[in-house]
Amino acid sequence: MFSHEGGHEGGQRLLRYVDALREAVAQEMERDGRVFVFGLDVDDHKAIQGSTAGLVERFGPERVFTTPLSEDAMTGVAIGAAMAGMRPVHVHIRMDFLMLCMNQLVNIAAKAHYMYGGRVRVPMVVRSMIGKSWGQGAQHSQGLHAMFMHVPGLKVVAPSNAHDAKGCMIAAIRDDNPVVFVEHRLLYGTEAYVPEAPFEVEFGRARVCREGSDVTLVGVSNMVVECLRAAELLAEAGISAEVVDPISLVPLDHATILASARRTRRLIVVDNAWTSCGASAEIVARVCEEAGPGAGIEVRRMGFAPTTCPTTPSLEARFYPNPSTIASAAYRLARPGGAEWTPDPERARLAYQTQFRGPF
Repeated sequence: MFSHEGGHEGGQRLLRYVDALREAVAQEMERDGRVFVFGLDVDDHKAIQGSTAGLVERFGPERVFTTPLSEDAMTGVAIGAAMAGMRPVHVHIRMDFLMLCMNQLVNIAAKAHYMYGGRVRVPMVVRSMIGKSWGQGAQHSQGLHAMFMHVPGLKVVAPSNAHDAKGCMIAAIRDDNPVVFVEHRLLYGTEAYVPEAPFEVEFGRARVCREGSDVTLVGVSNMVVECLRAAELLAEAGISAEVVDPISLVPLDHATILASARRTRRLIVVDNAWTSCGASAEIVARVCEEAGPGAGIEVRRMGFAPTTCPTTPSLEARFYPNPSTIASAAYRLARPGGAEWTPDPERARLAYQTQFRGPF
């Protein structure tokens, strides 16, 4: 366990999330000649916000190359290459555009190993961004990870910090199954202590980022950071919040989440997506099923407002959960019947200046 106050033991240094992604891929490409990277504009000068910068110069255009704007066909290429023994990293830029290759991912990539009696493997990584940023709007802001959680045969990971981004990417490339890799664009510039040597973050193991006794906050992707900020605001109001990062959504470490919810008896799951039929619904349902009605665990889900993703900042402020709305919801859960409480706007604003350098 590394502390956000930690130093440089074991070759660790502060690294941005986007640089951790690039370092992971470069180290795996160096280690394994079967790994290659392709997708629209991966060799562009902007290099997918820097996440593929320098790869084409280092490994050549045969292993790092752009593609036509045809998600369905190019996903087919990735699946075929994976079946033939290669390990493709297919960059789709935005998760919204995965809708254009759903048949390839859901009916072919996810099912091939089962349909061919275990003789066929599809070791591919599907990179895709989610989240708001300067008004991305209705077709460029969606978090659709719950759609892929629904399908057996697909793994889904959503690391919240640079350390886990590197470890999860290496684990995803080495995995023999198709992995949907979820990246929130607002995380790209965040820093964490990351070892220089290659390492894997095991899928299916959640992390308790902050211990608490009054309420459990489970955040998905960037909402881990927002939950940590909310926990700071709650502490000022006398509420002790525990923050849990699932890291991977499939497989999901429901045992860690359940254990925390049993201790606090209150659970809020905050997602970067709509709550209906979403990751938050799945996590809450598992906790309620396994704990049973006698456990007395109160639950709540938070996520996108039930409408299309807006563009303007004023509407975005109401559409997405934020530290203030998360803290207010947690306070109501922990202090039922008490006076209404909302964080001081200035304290909420200052919370955004806090740098969380996980893992915690």
